[in-house]
Amino acid sequence: MKALLCEALGPAENLVIRDLPEPKPGPGEIAIRVKAAALNFFDTLVIQGRYQVKPPLPFSPSAECAGVVSAIGEGVKGWRAGERVAAWLGHGAARETVVVPADAAIRIPDKLDDHQAAGLFVTYGTAMHGLIQRGEVRPGETLAILGAAGGAGLAAVEISALLGARVIACASSPEKLALAREHGAQEGLDYAADDLRAGLRRLAPDGLDALYDTVGGELAEPALRSMAWGGRYLVVGFAGGEIPRIPLNLLLLKGCDLRGVFWGDFVRRDPAGHRANMERLLAWAAAGKIRAHVHAAFPLEQAAEALALIAGRKVQGKVVLVP
Repeated sequence: MKALLCEALGPAENLVIRDLPEPKPGPGEIAIRVKAAALNFFDTLVIQGRYQVKPPLPFSPSAECAGVVSAIGEGVKGWRAGERVAAWLGHGAARETVVVPADAAIRIPDKLDDHQAAGLFVTYGTAMHGLIQRGEVRPGETLAILGAAGGAGLAAVEISALLGARVIACASSPEKLALAREHGAQEGLDYAADDLRAGLRRLAPDGLDALYDTVGGELAEPALRSMAWGGRYLVVGFAGGEIPRIPLNLLLLKGCDLRGVFWGDFVRRDPAGHRANMERLLAWAAAGKIRAHVHAAFPLEQAAEALALIAGRKVQGKVVLVP
């Protein structure tokens, strides 16, 4: 089979295509013929050794995929060859065939295509965990989302709207804000053209009940200054490049919380909670309440181009690789 490999840590241009033996599922496992492998911002960090999870070399990037069950291991019940399936791997999905534990896979609803289904786990799973378990977002609350047009941000926009929040989308262009509005945001703030603090004060004069931050960097402090008393600032990622240094006195003065959102560890620590989130998410997907917008699809050979789009924050929604 064909696989995209990171053989040495470094830029995406160093990734190579190799032919590897076709993997066989062991007991409790299934093999998936991959139709689409989704990329996320953290993939740009993993291949450089700059992420908290460091897979042993060589490895394939991409943490999630969609495809068709191609083989079933001993003792596996409830699956059959030919079924459409999506799975979370952590890394290793950018190849033609993957093997995963049977309980790590979910069936794809008929209304979702493979490209959409491939990107459900990380962005939507993170949004579900961040907004429900960590953010405790309630109907009627005001929530701002930084980086609202990226894959993680759009998922949070959709989930927040479904939870009944008033959503303020914050992004770096009118086009990105228009996309966020299409996905359920009620308000928009272009922080490339408008001061973030002033804009949030105008749109949320009583402060933010919650903030979902996928960007970090220089936006973090003015966002934190916009929190309401008892608000929850959700730290999701650092697409802006810099990890901000937060003045802790602001937490005291605002009486607000700073809460980390680490979905990957949540999956490991609370598999029942994760499955409950995904079942709820899939029900929304089957009902057409989630759009799972895909920005573009690239062959494995163009992985560097795909990752450059993500690193440059030029993506609206998800990017997938097609083996």
